[in-house]
Amino acid sequence: MTIAHYIHRLPADYDIGLIRSRARERGALWNDVPELHFKGFLLRERGRYGAIASSYSSLYLWRTDEAFRNFLVSGRYKVVTDSFGRADIQTRFSLDARRGRASDARFIYKQELSIPIDTDLTAAFAAEIARNREVAAQPGAVAAILGLDPQSWTFTRILLSEREPAGESDAVAYEVLHLARPLLDSLRSAGAR
Repeated sequence: MTIAHYIHRLPADYDIGLIRSRARERGALWNDVPELHFKGFLLRERGRYGAIASSYSSLYLWRTDEAFRNFLVSGRYKVVTDSFGRADIQTRFSLDARRGRASDARFIYKQELSIPIDTDLTAAFAAEIARNREVAAQPGAVAAILGLDPQSWTFTRILLSEREPAGESDAVAYEVLHLARPLLDSLRSAGAR
């Protein structure tokens, strides 16, 4: 599976209502996309949940790298570039993806963790995969995904959650404006091996 995430910083005076409308209008177009586990239409609004600036982003979990490739070459990304310009797309290989018991993802939390140079990678992978299963099993979890960037040797932890941010956290919180979830329910459950 491939994780893809791109972010568009918005001007300080940008009308956030336009972003909310865009997500409502465009969200349903993604509800039946083949080979897509989910696409989150995400918002960080200045002054809310720790955000110092506003941004609009999209986070995908593609079933295969070919599906992500098809998204790029078919022109689906052109809608984004026509409106916001070309953003850097952060991509990660998914090491583990699990569905939780909850169903209404209101927030997505994303955390990046550098893997120290002298780390035993096999042990680190096993520990992070075990942790991801535990996170997916927690109350309020819709899904938990663990990604890897092998160029920078960074883990990416992603949690789709019903729960609103509470207190300090190392994770970046995004409000989910719409979650298209064509294949989300096909992910392994938290307890499956």
